[in-house]
Amino acid sequence: MLDSIYPNVIAGPPQPSKILEPRAFSLPQGTERYVVQGSGAVLIPIEQGDSITLINDEGGQLCEVVAGDDTGKIDTKIIGENANSNAEGLKSLLNESNNNLRGLCMGLEARNIDLAKASAVAFFGEASTAGDSVEFKVQRDGVVIIAAPGGVMDIELQNTSTPITVMVKRAQIKTVGRFKLPDPLADPVLDLRVHSQTAEAFFVKAGDFIQILDVDGRQCSDFECFSARKLDKGIEHALDVTTTRTLMGHAYPMPGLHAKYYDQEMLPLVEVVQDTCGRHDAFALACSAKYYDDIGYPGHLNCSENFNGALEKYNVTARPGWMAINFFFNTFLDDHGVMYSDEPWSRPGDYVLLRALTDIVCVSSACPDDTTAANGWNPTDIHVRTYSGKEKFSRAIANRATPDSEPKMTKQTGFHDCFAKHTRNFC
Repeated sequence: MLDSIYPNVIAGPPQPSKILEPRAFSLPQGTERYVVQGSGAVLIPIEQGDSITLINDEGGQLCEVVAGDDTGKIDTKIIGENANSNAEGLKSLLNESNNNLRGLCMGLEARNIDLAKASAVAFFGEASTAGDSVEFKVQRDGVVIIAAPGGVMDIELQNTSTPITVMVKRAQIKTVGRFKLPDPLADPVLDLRVHSQTAEAFFVKAGDFIQILDVDGRQCSDFECFSARKLDKGIEHALDVTTTRTLMGHAYPMPGLHAKYYDQEMLPLVEVVQDTCGRHDAFALACSAKYYDDIGYPGHLNCSENFNGALEKYNVTARPGWMAINFFFNTFLDDHGVMYSDEPWSRPGDYVLLRALTDIVCVSSACPDDTTAANGWNPTDIHVRTYSGKEKFSRAIANRATPDSEPKMTKQTGFHDCFAKHTRNFC
């Protein structure tokens, strides 16, 4: 009777508690999950012995798989299958100049893979049902390109393109690095790793784009910037979140019309172009020595002092606490006016894409806070890439149909090009 009332006692010494982690972090060790969006494709490095499972999520979707070795030679025997397709669907996708596949094209070029005469293995098709799956083993090291091809939808045919889920079970479990850095959105001008508990300063030209990536998920990154022309004159007017909130009428800028960050003289410095996370902090200062002193961790590394060290080469005066936009920091104000924080919403590979509105000097941190849930109790790296202003990126935010689904970026409607002709700034 007592056993039904009280839990069973586990013999032995007390067991340490475990950190509860979201699904993206809790897949079995060595298992990776990818979602190939309809009319999309992904490139995945593979090794001998890996097991790959393709799942036709909604049914009726063709899937093409191209395999290549380390020299760029295409050979479907790498995945132990005979070719039965010439990969027309994948070739058609790449010929459409789809910006969403820019990173894939760069990956193919880097590996000398030419798809012009490529053969492929085709799975599923119009007759397949939702949940159909197929599994195969990798025979040799190389890469696979997995596509869910589809053209412009015909309203009479209802020929939609739907996702393919890919599960990869690795034969060899790697102990270094939990998540791979996503492919760049275009050719990077700057490719900078901000290592855990550090900060890095860098210069960005007007019109160029800045991508701040959360590599492993649930990691905060304070960001601050200055007009380079003002710094040349000895004027240190940093990005000011109070001025920004006042002008934008929002807790923090998001892609769209209310997207700009300003300095204290209301000079626009950057605008948000894309955001895959959607929850950031623009209320508190970057963590400082006083913050850690007050909570009982004197001498703890902090973002403000890391900022001071990184900005020293630009002759920026040190401050005990820096105002900043803290990307991925999950804070908000409740109904009682109390500011609260919790683990970030960001997942591995989430990013914010900014556009410089003038020449700017920037600084980004990988927050060192391991004393609270601010970084999921595990400070990790941040990665920064910049891209030329000649690149084109549409304004977009990420949506998830369910909490554990992969993000989908919003897209421009079919009316966008027509309406954009009538205004200077159209989202």
